[in-house]
Amino acid sequence: MYGVLDISTSGLVAQRIQLDTIAANVANSRTTRRADGAPGPYMRRVALLSPGDGKGGEGVHVSSIVEDTNLKPRMVHDPSHPDANADGYVLYPNVDPATEMINAMVAMRAYEANVTAMEAAKSMMAATLRLLA
Repeated sequence: MYGVLDISTSGLVAQRIQLDTIAANVANSRTTRRADGAPGPYMRRVALLSPGDGKGGEGVHVSSIVEDTNLKPRMVHDPSHPDANADGYVLYPNVDPATEMINAMVAMRAYEANVTAMEAAKSMMAATLRLLA
C-alpha cells in the first residue's frame, strides 16, 4: 500500500515542477534578453517526464527541463525598442499564453488526481486497520 503513496507523491512533485516551469514561461513571455544579458529572447521551457522516481523505483520524475526549440521566437516591428535590430524588429519569446494556460490546467488536473489517489489509499489503509483491531 505504501507504494501507491510513493507513486502519487512522485506525481505530485513532477506536476509541481511542471507548474513552476509554466509560471516561469508566463512570467518571461515579454523578456527580450537572456538571463545573462546576452541578446536574444527568453526561450520557452518544458519539463520532460520520465518513468520511475529517479532512484529506480516506480512513479514519475522530471528528467530535465529543456528549451523548446520547435517554436521560433516572434518578430514584432517596434523600432523604438532598445533590442530592435537594424530593420526595427524585436525578437519576442516563443511563449503562447493560451498554450501555457492549457498546460497549467492539465498539470493541475494531474495534481488533483494524485491527491485523490493518495486519499483513497489512506482511506483503504485506515479501513484495513479498523478491521484488524
